[in-house]
Amino acid sequence: MTEKSDLHLRRVRRALISVSDKTGISDFAQALSRFDVEIISTGGTAKTLQDAGIAVRDISEITGFPEMMDGRVKTLHPRVHGGLLAIRDNPDHVAALQEHGIQPIDLVVVNLYPFAETIKREGVTREEAIEQIDIGGPAMVRSAAKNARDVAVVVAAAQYSEVINELNEHDGALSLNTRNRLAQKAFEQTAQYDLMVSSYLAGSGGPLPDRLTWTMKKIADLRYGENPHQKAALYRTSTGTGIANAEVLSGKEMSFNNYVDAEAAWQLVRDFDQTACAIIKHTNPAGVGLGVTPVEAYQKALATDPVSAFGGIVAFNCNVDAAAAREVTKIFTEVAIAFDYDPGALELLRAKKNLRVIRMSSTEQASGVEFKQIGGGMLVQTRDDHRVSRNELNVVTERQPSEEEIRALLFGWIVCKHTKSNAIVYARADQTVGVGAGQMSRVDSVKIGAMRAQSPVAGSVLASDAFFPFRDGIDEAARHGITAVIQPGGSVRDDEVIAAANEHGLAMVFTGVRHFKH
Repeated sequence: MTEKSDLHLRRVRRALISVSDKTGISDFAQALSRFDVEIISTGGTAKTLQDAGIAVRDISEITGFPEMMDGRVKTLHPRVHGGLLAIRDNPDHVAALQEHGIQPIDLVVVNLYPFAETIKREGVTREEAIEQIDIGGPAMVRSAAKNARDVAVVVAAAQYSEVINELNEHDGALSLNTRNRLAQKAFEQTAQYDLMVSSYLAGSGGPLPDRLTWTMKKIADLRYGENPHQKAALYRTSTGTGIANAEVLSGKEMSFNNYVDAEAAWQLVRDFDQTACAIIKHTNPAGVGLGVTPVEAYQKALATDPVSAFGGIVAFNCNVDAAAAREVTKIFTEVAIAFDYDPGALELLRAKKNLRVIRMSSTEQASGVEFKQIGGGMLVQTRDDHRVSRNELNVVTERQPSEEEIRALLFGWIVCKHTKSNAIVYARADQTVGVGAGQMSRVDSVKIGAMRAQSPVAGSVLASDAFFPFRDGIDEAARHGITAVIQPGGSVRDDEVIAAANEHGLAMVFTGVRHFKH
């Protein structure tokens, strides 16, 4: 076999291996040894390989310098980077190698210090994070990737089998196409790594620094977007939490709209400390219920609007048992989301082939900020994670709310926060009664919420995501028999609205916080 062919093959004679993640590295190095590849290594990686019986030359033998400064300096040396960057077909480069006694390196196997894992640790200090910023690793990766015409670079254990298969096919050599493909992945990784470090350092400047960067990895192509004529895909950020990282246990593949609705459903139920269930249609709650058990919470959510629940998204903030699963499968449901499922529940849910069953890996919030794309840029804001407590409620009417009404008001307030504005929610202490969402006029939301109610509105309370600009919303709600209202307050006509509540004998509390959701 010649060094050059139509495939532009390059034989691997020397490999430098230095990895933080040791998964599969001994087997990979063992396979390289079968092609008489000389292996150079560093620190912990060298020890791992030697313990596996693999012949290794320590990097200090190559550079003539020991590792120093707690390992910060070991591969940053001309005998390493000269061996990577030299163009084999360039006579001047070859002469420089010979003059300085530098031998070419044909393969670099490097995965970087675990910076991402470090900064996720609770209580990690800035100094600990800084120590996990890799310098020598990215330098070697970039040198090898730049010289892909002659050098191959492997940056992940998932690539080992691909490389070994091609070495077997070409008697210890790799093609230019493979080297180029590996180089692209290498630059992708170093770019993501640098952005991750940059974002971490920028985070010390507050939640909205001068520059925000993030990377996304495509997880899957979706059948289409919001509509069949739109293309769509799912990308994952580096946070490792949230709906994009959830495990799909069964059912058809998730659609674009499924993911959007699932996000809305999960964000709603995770706002409750009690066992909660939410049924979502087009990102709005068709019903929300609390219960001692998941099945009780589901039944209360379903009773709000059984018609709209058809084809909905059902989310639980708890483990789902067989009793709840049995109820969920009685009507057509697109997606079920929960923290986990009992074996009996999974068996029942999986029997519905069109039902997508999602298990959340964590209740942790995906990010402290959220993004909304506009033409030419992004709007960025901190998440609306405000929770109002009963001690913060400001009673502004003559009548004080009862304990039962306060429970209902706080429940309705949480649901209202997750309903598209203008949002009105009729509620009892553990169940929604009617929802008016996304109307241009607040009084129309009041009317629609009452119109859609399946249970009696009389005796329920009303939550409004923003202030009432006129008394007409209060008058309309009172006509349906509500007993109390929760709203932010802050209108120039607050006195008029409070007077209307007093006229109707209602209790009204102000929160001082608005929950617009567009």
